[in-house]
Amino acid sequence: MLNLSEINFVDPDTTGVEQQVITTYESISGKKLYPGDPVRLFLESLAAVISQQRALINFAGKQNLVSYATKDYLDHLGAWTDTPRLEPSCSETTVRFELSAPVAFVVLIPEGTRVTPDGNLFFATSVAGEIPAGTTSIDLLCVCARAGAVGNGFLPGQITRLVDPVAYVASVRNVTVSLGGSDAEKDDPYRNRINMAPEKYSVAGPTGAYTFWAKSAHQDIIDVAVFSPSEGVVTVVPLARGGELPGAEILDRVASLLSDRKKRPLTDKVVVQPPTQVAYDLAITYYIASSNATLASQIQARVQAAVDGFVLWQKEKLGRDINPSELIRRIQEAGAKRVEVASPAFTVLGVTEVARETSVTITYGGAEDE
Repeated sequence: MLNLSEINFVDPDTTGVEQQVITTYESISGKKLYPGDPVRLFLESLAAVISQQRALINFAGKQNLVSYATKDYLDHLGAWTDTPRLEPSCSETTVRFELSAPVAFVVLIPEGTRVTPDGNLFFATSVAGEIPAGTTSIDLLCVCARAGAVGNGFLPGQITRLVDPVAYVASVRNVTVSLGGSDAEKDDPYRNRINMAPEKYSVAGPTGAYTFWAKSAHQDIIDVAVFSPSEGVVTVVPLARGGELPGAEILDRVASLLSDRKKRPLTDKVVVQPPTQVAYDLAITYYIASSNATLASQIQARVQAAVDGFVLWQKEKLGRDINPSELIRRIQEAGAKRVEVASPAFTVLGVTEVARETSVTITYGGAEDE
């Protein structure tokens, strides 16, 4: 759809509208309208209203096309292919409930028992759990009470406060990083899924169908690799937003969705696994032209932004080769005259691999003559 040309349902040229109104009046009345003429001023104001109406007609027409539609208009187009926008999701983490010592009876952890890292954000158990007699702990999945990314990123051991007291439970702590929270699906990824929606109607297990359903599992999934390592086996590798590896909760959600008998051929065994990260160091030295010496500070800031953009570009797609030529191009467009790349070297990545920077070193080499 990126190759489609710009489209307008009516001519949006405001100057043309004004000329058409005035010349039409002149041809009917036989009177020449000069600048400042009250009739001409009235007709110019009328032409402005017509131009605004044309802009609204164009807007309304474009909202019927997937490539232009936004917000609620895009939701209505998604309804045609039974592709609803993904709602906000809550982050999840596994929390360990521990007793101070074993007891001779079962200790019940009720569903909805809340824990918190700071007294402001709360996680609650999604199901009830029981600590068997003679044991001291149980791990339960806890879901953030607030939807969105606000609950993401709590490291193991940071959620340690029990809000709802449970008899005999002495301590709580999360044993996994809290992940999976996301805001409602944005227009661009939603538009991409609507375009892919026809793939889901196939019952033959094509790559497009597995990709569509995998992306439908969670808003943070930005890329998916699908391949078959052997007969009857389909391996699905999702990549999370920002080039991150998806957590266990997201992988489980993808596996659960793809294992539905209505979404996969009966003979397919679906395996969901995270991508393989390929580490690289980034070390460059760049120089600017002497004629741009007075702009050195601005160029340095743009080079930093260019390197940051390259790092993100490099890891936001599976199988994207580590390409120093792209890095050089971005830095030169930022204003550098010359770039020396010590690392990385060009590296070909497999379809399930994703690049990951381990260190970034940017050295300004100074100004030099052309």
